[in-house]
Amino acid sequence: FTGEIRCEAPNNKLDKFTGTLTLRGEKYALDNEKMLLRGCTIRNTEWCFGLVIYAGPDTKLMQNSGKTTFKRTSIDRLMNVLVLVIFAFLALMCLILAIGNGIWEHDKGYYFQVYLPWAEGVNSASYSGFLMFWSYVIILNTVVPISLYVSVEIIRLGNSFYIDWDRKMYYPLNDTPAQARTTTLNEELGQIKYIFSDKTGTLTQNIMCFNKCSINGKSYGDVYDMSGQRIEVNENTEKVDFSYNPLADPKFAFYDHSLVEAVKLNDVPTHRFFRLLSLCHTVMPEEKKEGNLVYQAQSPDEGALVTAARNFGFVFRARTPETITVVEMGETKIYKLLAILDFNNVRKRMSVIVRSPEGDLTLYCKGADTILYELLHPSCNFLKGETTEHLNEFAGEGLRTLVVAYKSLEEDYFQDWSRRHHEASTALEGREDKLSELYEEIEKDLMLLGATAIEDKLQDGVPQTIETLAKANIKIWVLTGDKQETAMNIGYSCNLLNDDMEDVFIIEGSTSDDVLNELRNARKKMKPDSILDSDEINIQFEKSSKNQIIIPDEQANGVYGLVITGHSLAYALEGNLELELVRTACMCKVVICCRVTPLQKAQVVELVKKYKKAVTLAIGDGANDVSMIKTAHIGVGISGQEGMQAVLSSDFSFAQFRYLQRLLLVHGRWSYIRMCKFLKYFFYKNFAFTLVHFWYGFFSGFSAQTVYDEWFITLYNLVYTSLPVLGMSLFDQDVDDRWSMLFPQLYVPGQQNLYFNKVVFVKCMLQGIYSSLILFFIPYGAMYNTMRSDGKAIADYQSFALMAQTCLLIVVSVQIGLDTSYWTVVNQFFIWGSLSVYFAITFTMYSDGMYLIFTASFPFIGTARNTLSQPNVWLAIFLSITLCVLPVIGFRFLKAQLKPTPSDKVLLKIKEAKKRPPPPSPKRRLRRTSTRRSGYAFSHQHGFGALIMSGRNMRPKSPFATTGTFSPNSDKYKHKGL
Repeated sequence: FTGEIRCEAPNNKLDKFTGTLTLRGEKYALDNEKMLLRGCTIRNTEWCFGLVIYAGPDTKLMQNSGKTTFKRTSIDRLMNVLVLVIFAFLALMCLILAIGNGIWEHDKGYYFQVYLPWAEGVNSASYSGFLMFWSYVIILNTVVPISLYVSVEIIRLGNSFYIDWDRKMYYPLNDTPAQARTTTLNEELGQIKYIFSDKTGTLTQNIMCFNKCSINGKSYGDVYDMSGQRIEVNENTEKVDFSYNPLADPKFAFYDHSLVEAVKLNDVPTHRFFRLLSLCHTVMPEEKKEGNLVYQAQSPDEGALVTAARNFGFVFRARTPETITVVEMGETKIYKLLAILDFNNVRKRMSVIVRSPEGDLTLYCKGADTILYELLHPSCNFLKGETTEHLNEFAGEGLRTLVVAYKSLEEDYFQDWSRRHHEASTALEGREDKLSELYEEIEKDLMLLGATAIEDKLQDGVPQTIETLAKANIKIWVLTGDKQETAMNIGYSCNLLNDDMEDVFIIEGSTSDDVLNELRNARKKMKPDSILDSDEINIQFEKSSKNQIIIPDEQANGVYGLVITGHSLAYALEGNLELELVRTACMCKVVICCRVTPLQKAQVVELVKKYKKAVTLAIGDGANDVSMIKTAHIGVGISGQEGMQAVLSSDFSFAQFRYLQRLLLVHGRWSYIRMCKFLKYFFYKNFAFTLVHFWYGFFSGFSAQTVYDEWFITLYNLVYTSLPVLGMSLFDQDVDDRWSMLFPQLYVPGQQNLYFNKVVFVKCMLQGIYSSLILFFIPYGAMYNTMRSDGKAIADYQSFALMAQTCLLIVVSVQIGLDTSYWTVVNQFFIWGSLSVYFAITFTMYSDGMYLIFTASFPFIGTARNTLSQPNVWLAIFLSITLCVLPVIGFRFLKAQLKPTPSDKVLLKIKEAKKRPPPPSPKRRLRRTSTRRSGYAFSHQHGFGALIMSGRNMRPKSPFATTGTFSPNSDKYKHKGL
């Protein structure tokens, strides 16, 4: 095989390929039709030559992949800013104290040198102030949260383990647990505003099941009890026994026994119905073993219909270009296939014309009800009304419907039509139009047989998950490579779209201007004021640079959906239209983008990240979702049928879409709340601890003297306060997982970033400053000129230091008790244990023995037993605690009573619900839309009728069957066309 290929340079266009193959002096055109796509199975072909044109980074898939970026949470970015603010605050405090030292040394210290001489080398008050600036930088550096980042990583690691260990996110069928593949993004799971989801394999299983049907005005598929009441089908419902049919598919399940009885009683309409399903299709059968049939269908719904006919006794067994072999109730019949009137997106139906073994000519047709109803014979009007009722029932349950009909043909008419059909099919000009006219002519006055209802198997729990996430104010965008009808059908099936919506806008313009007009008309209907020049956002657009715009949330005047095709999306993603797309799409509750490439998926995610102040999550299961997963703030991979590429590129992974609600509403919300509580408490305790030094400077001549014992300073963050805050950050939960799922509204504060932001940080800072004032001045006042009960003085520095640090530690312990919502043994142990360790260490270090052994290191000899034995000291400690904690309790109480947040209201509902036993949850069924949808939405291209009639896809009788060996390179069998 020697030849040359000339083709276009590597690019990311999945729907286009242009090249030529030069072989033995002849040129052959290469295009997308000649390509074998990944995952294709070559059938009915003994051998072929394959050629790899693009490899490695040049492949279409890699060209559509995005760059891997380092992901950081919004809290990470905020923390970095706050640390810089704290450094500036530290510098300001040190500057104030340094200036104070210079003034004090100039006014008083200069004359006080006999008692307090200046340090060697210090010869002026200003130089003393300069040195004191750096001394205070060392003393006050504890305000800078050096250990913060280490603690944050420990908390994230712990919360990641909770995800890995969650048995409710474990999928036993393929032994797949949930997995946190990164430990740096947990709290951002509690802030998601937009979810971008793939469709196939993520929302659906891509499995079709024949569920119900209507034959001659009678509906089949529902199950009734002895009293005639319809009962819900579940795993305990008795299935129809197909053992009488040796060729039945054992995986097929049906529950209505009356349909089998009708077939066994030789009911003529029922037999005709299933005969139609076994003949009118383009399915290819494979029978590797006797009786082991495998169907290869152009679309899953076609396979489901042929499988249903097979189980009910009409087994499609084999086909050739001229015949179809069907085993009807055990009897083999060979029908002559005379014509296939193929499906396309305009016709939305397909027909076959066959001659039965008895010589009867019949046209069998199936298609969308809206199309086929126009072609029925007037005598079918009554049956049409009954069938319509059944169709509405089927559609109301989210099933995909098709109508089936037939027509008996006269021999003379068919021969004339066949001649004209041949002429039209060989015409050089207007071939498609001529064929279409002929199809319309023969597909008239059809006799209605009934309708089919197919269930597109969604993944378990998808509609409920989407409903729950919508209540949490999360907007869901579906980005899929499937065609528009398919995407919309799935949207209706899983309750993304419904008939309660004011409108579902379809953007399918073929030019930039068309797309712009369609987007603007949609926005005008949702919010008429938004297109006026006086609109605030329009004014903001004119004033500011386009790259700096953050579009605020805009409320539409109802609930809307938006569907946009990949071709239109390409225009909408251009620079002058992207703002219009974001504004219009973000007003809608649901957005579906269909026929999009992997690169377009990433571009849509990037667009929302650019113009909306919101956290995004992308979820998918295939290699085509990798770029979207990498682009979003959070990427979730589903380990499904399409390999592990999505999982390997993701931040979190699990096996089923339904686990997403638990990941966000439980683990995400808890992680966010825990992190926010940790940060608030951490900053508070550091400010309260450090600022006492600042106030003490005004009473110590700004001499950089520390308030606390140096051992207390060392152990404060390391031992005394480290474990309680970690305990709270790892175990705290405001409500348990059950209530978190029942009340998705609790998720909303995280989206608005209410629990920790710059305003909350300032409040923590002010609370820390207030507490430090109390913690300094109450012990100072209590110790000032104070005598012990035995008349000895305790108004000394060491007693004051001990009292201040004891007040501080008890206050921060009480504060963490107030912040803790969920008490565990671990929390209790850490808090009481830390206080116990403090007193144990204090009495040990301040004992006579330690002083005698390490005289220089432990100068506070006897201070603990002398000071803490006095009642007035404990009264002062109690007063300090009360003054520090009382404002916090009062503020929280009044805020909850006078200005409760939506979260407060939900928590109150939960408290009331806990007091009474919960009622048994009603088994409600999700309300479905009543819009009928054709099953043909799953045919992604023109049908395969012409290919089947040509016989090119049939395996010919092998020319080498008698020789036993064959080589594609042997001269005997080389074809000039290869």
